[in-house]
Amino acid sequence: MAMVWREMKALRKEKTIMFAILIQLFIASFSSVILLGIMVYYDPGSISQNSQVGLDVGVIGNHNSMLIKYLVDRNYRVRIYDDASRAEASFKAGRLDAIVILPDSDKGVVNMKLVLPDMDAQATLALMLLKDPMERYENYLRDQEGVTLRYHDVQGKPFTTYEFLYTLIIPILMFFPAFIAGSMVIDSISEEVENKTLDTLLSAPVSINYITGAKIIASVVVGAFQCILWIVLLGFNGFSIQNAGWILLLSIMITGIIAILALLVALVFRDRERSQFIYSLVILVLFALTYFISPSPFALVARLATADPYVGATQLIIYFVMLAVLVAATPFVTRKLMSN
Repeated sequence: MAMVWREMKALRKEKTIMFAILIQLFIASFSSVILLGIMVYYDPGSISQNSQVGLDVGVIGNHNSMLIKYLVDRNYRVRIYDDASRAEASFKAGRLDAIVILPDSDKGVVNMKLVLPDMDAQATLALMLLKDPMERYENYLRDQEGVTLRYHDVQGKPFTTYEFLYTLIIPILMFFPAFIAGSMVIDSISEEVENKTLDTLLSAPVSINYITGAKIIASVVVGAFQCILWIVLLGFNGFSIQNAGWILLLSIMITGIIAILALLVALVFRDRERSQFIYSLVILVLFALTYFISPSPFALVARLATADPYVGATQLIIYFVMLAVLVAATPFVTRKLMSN
């Protein structure tokens, strides 16, 4: 445990690894903002369902219109004006993002006007944010006239939201700590070899397996801590992750597998630059090969996070077997590599 703690304290000196962890922290902390930014380019129509952006809307006309209620339900700030000139002055001063001019009644044919900013970006964002309350208002007017055709009755967010969140952001956050764990092991081993401290450790009453085992355990602990933190931060961003325990277990097993492979690479080359290069190639090849596994690790995380009833502990067995084989073989391979 003393050696594990030593390895974890040494992590603070690795600026590259700490910078990579900070990038993940940023992604996990502001994932809702990042997701909104992606949606702007990929599916602008989903902005109204995903964003928590505020909107200042001026309303002229019917003060009892249901549209006002729908705007308030979206937490938009609604300001009522009796005078169009006052609303126009507030709009030009930048205190309003849009103006809605309503007729005196919600009955019959409703002709309304929408005033948006001249700037294309602001106008597009305001229009997308107003889309949902406008559609609800139109559904309300249809119901009043006995028309059953509705714009949308499907509950929940658009599929593009889930596509990016569950197949991109969550898998990246769950597996990136494993890549960092491998780099952490390589840097630690390479530094011990370059500084000749490995020989000093071996002269102490500890075996090479205790030394390498401490490095692997420290990297797995750091990776597991990151994954737990990312899941918590995603929850604070309003994203629901199902089967968090299974996802965490899968991430820990992948981290252990990659850390052991990184250890073997470092012991073979004993040089940081070459070890990191070969390690990167090995990771690329391995993750390319995992797509021949059904489901692949990325797909498995996505399906677990969305509570797919057809995946569970059974799909994790293959990774447990891989980890168990590597753990059993590592002491023998390590002693052989150190004897060369």
